[in-house]
Amino acid sequence: MRKVFERPRSLRDVRLHYCPGCGHSTLHRIVAECVDRLDIRERTIAIAPVGCAVYAYDYFDFDVLEVPHGRPPAAATGIKRSLPDRLVISYQGDGDLAAIGTGEIIHAANRGENITVFFVNNAIYGMTGGQMAPTTLMGQKTTTTPAGRDIGAGYPLKVAELLAGLEGAAFIARTSLDSPKNVLLTERLFEKALRYQMESKGFSLVEVLSPCPTDWKLTPEESLRWMAGPMKDFFPLGIFKDRHAGAKGPSGA
Repeated sequence: MRKVFERPRSLRDVRLHYCPGCGHSTLHRIVAECVDRLDIRERTIAIAPVGCAVYAYDYFDFDVLEVPHGRPPAAATGIKRSLPDRLVISYQGDGDLAAIGTGEIIHAANRGENITVFFVNNAIYGMTGGQMAPTTLMGQKTTTTPAGRDIGAGYPLKVAELLAGLEGAAFIARTSLDSPKNVLLTERLFEKALRYQMESKGFSLVEVLSPCPTDWKLTPEESLRWMAGPMKDFFPLGIFKDRHAGAKGPSGA
């Protein structure tokens, strides 16, 4: 028997618009593979806001709703409550979820909405020119912090840790795309988050550290090394909450 590496059924055969080395291409494949493996394509509805992944509806071969910046949790809540048999995926970046959408995501998690969130953290505003994001590291240079982020701009938000403290959250994890091992782990964690939704276990979020070579002004290879170093040092990987498994802290990454 031989294994064939082929396009997932849930990913359309079209050219992606992402920059070389961008993590969205890998993440799209992970989402599609999980949907195929769980055989939920006909029941899946994804939500993508304004951001680098705004054209997700062109790439996924299942229903995708585009919503205003920061509003995916509200749209996901409405869809899931009106169509509880659907599997709802909110696919969000850090400029979306951790900035204009902070209130949306906190209250969706606190209510324990039975949705699955894929949170892409590349520590910068990618689509609009590389401005500082809520997750930009201290000292990191962006177009709006050319000398590096300092205390005057506040500290980077640790979204996984923040949401893990909410009673309504069921499963919160952080992983990374800095290595093949962690790419595979990302897929396992996202499948688990989807299974939790299928089993009506409540709110799940998987945060993924993802590269943005273009706006980081690094090569793809340098981007992976930066993720494996400073980025993971500040944003430790692991499972921060797994209410149904009794997990109490980071593990598994």
